[in-house]
Amino acid sequence: MNDTPTLRQHAAKGDERRAALLAALDHHLLEGDGALDSINIADISRRAGVTRSAFYFYFESKAAAVAALSEEMYDASLAAAAHLAADGTPADNIEAVIRTLFGAWEKHQHLYRAMLDARSTSPAVRQMWESDRASFVEPVAAIITGEREAGRAPEGADAEALASVLLELNDRMLERLALGGDVPRETLVETVVSIWLRSIYGTDSTGRLHP
Repeated sequence: MNDTPTLRQHAAKGDERRAALLAALDHHLLEGDGALDSINIADISRRAGVTRSAFYFYFESKAAAVAALSEEMYDASLAAAAHLAADGTPADNIEAVIRTLFGAWEKHQHLYRAMLDARSTSPAVRQMWESDRASFVEPVAAIITGEREAGRAPEGADAEALASVLLELNDRMLERLALGGDVPRETLVETVVSIWLRSIYGTDSTGRLHP
């Protein structure tokens, strides 16, 4: 069964039963530290006060429900990306993007871990994940192009390809943070900021190009 059509449904957003199911799912994920396999649909439905069949009315699978619950994380990514257009130095703006993004996603680590599980088992969730990331490529590429045209950044790799790679870097580092890597969070953030700055501007601190 293809769960793609249900992943971005907002028509029933105000439905109390749907909201109760998502709240129940979030509760169980928080209790289980994001382990999706440890949760069953009967438990979610019971906590939400609805029948198992009601769950399937709204969601094709647990993965689809997790994808619906992840809307808040996508909104956090949008809020983080807005810092790129702020009035500040390139270094300040990019650091604000990275810190806002990592801070928001760290706050929802249980959900992020569940999304990683859902992505590995559901082609539809994986497609949604890739689509969400791809939606940021064009605006980041436009900023890179604008900085080059203004003489603040050197010519280099194709702007869209560079934007895609940098966004992929964010994705991988967020995954590492969520799964408990051996690099301290602050070191990880500082490194990602440095890579973004060097990739776009040829520097990792001032925003001025190295001679």
